[in-house]
Amino acid sequence: MSAKQAQSPKAAPAGAGRRVRQVLLALVVVLVLLLGVSLGGALAAPGTDSVSARLAEWGRSHGLSSLIDHLERVTYKAPAVGGAPSKGSPLAAKAALRGMSRSLSRIPALASPPLPNEGVWVTMDTVHGRPALQETFLRPDAEHTSYTAGVAWMDPSLLSFALHPGTQEPGGSGWVQPTSIVPSERPDLVAAFNGGFRLDTARGGFFENGRTRGSLRTGAASLVIKSDGSAMVGQWGRDIRPGSTVTAVRQNLDLLVDGGVVQSGLDSNSGGRWGHTLGNKLYVWRSGIGQTAAGALVYVAGNRLSATTLAELLRRAGSVRAMELDINPEWTSFVTYGPEKNLLPDMQRSPRRYDSTSTRDFVTVSRRGP
Repeated sequence: MSAKQAQSPKAAPAGAGRRVRQVLLALVVVLVLLLGVSLGGALAAPGTDSVSARLAEWGRSHGLSSLIDHLERVTYKAPAVGGAPSKGSPLAAKAALRGMSRSLSRIPALASPPLPNEGVWVTMDTVHGRPALQETFLRPDAEHTSYTAGVAWMDPSLLSFALHPGTQEPGGSGWVQPTSIVPSERPDLVAAFNGGFRLDTARGGFFENGRTRGSLRTGAASLVIKSDGSAMVGQWGRDIRPGSTVTAVRQNLDLLVDGGVVQSGLDSNSGGRWGHTLGNKLYVWRSGIGQTAAGALVYVAGNRLSATTLAELLRRAGSVRAMELDINPEWTSFVTYGPEKNLLPDMQRSPRRYDSTSTRDFVTVSRRGP
């Protein structure tokens, strides 16, 4: 071997390692800046969402859903057992309710004995002298008796419904309906309520006036609005099919109640039809929408509901078909107008939440004309 061949390899230039470190540091700085700009934009976006809700939504949009779900589970606290509704609950009053409606039968209580006003309907709004919006309240089950669930009954023959997009759900631009309540809706506005899960977990799509976000899934639980403003709840492709009269569709998982029967396997999430397995068993804020045999829509919401207790409340309120809407305190909301108030006093969001830009889709309910 020659002396030239025996020479050791040349060492890398002294500044090469430093340049590599500088490039890596620059990449890290750029990544942090990009994330900072993204997160800053989420925190500064229009709307009334809280900082915690904005952080959670930003995380879910950036691949952190599993982490957020884990944090929600480890911080979960089981509901209190027994007790009576608090003084602020609509069920705390012992006197007979004013404006009590006799057009609907009292809903049988789940806890015994029933409280004086439990399941008794009160008319909140009329159209042409007929009850159009009615409310009542119940304890959610026989065990968690210090909590209150609210129920709203709506007559589609007297009321008109509109599905509004949110800036994030479904997101995008070019929708016909605005992302907030507009002045032209105000004179006839009766109520507004929340939509469904984020589309990446809803197992369904969002359709409004010819545009679709996600995919409308055959078999999905669907809230459907027609060109005449009427609304119905059912299974897409069976109870409701696409057609020229369908102007809006909001899908969310599978039906909780079908044929007037609560579906079996809700808590165990049989077949993965109702979201995350553990999540269905948790008692949290939940909401749902159903339809009665006579065609009325029934909205139910409350704190400390499982998927099964939500379904049972919807069934007891007369739903022959019903679906879950959104869950958790940030997103569960039913507002009545004149004056604005939440269905339940412990709902977290302001009753003015839909007056400005909404990040999530929602439904408005208005009086029909003569």
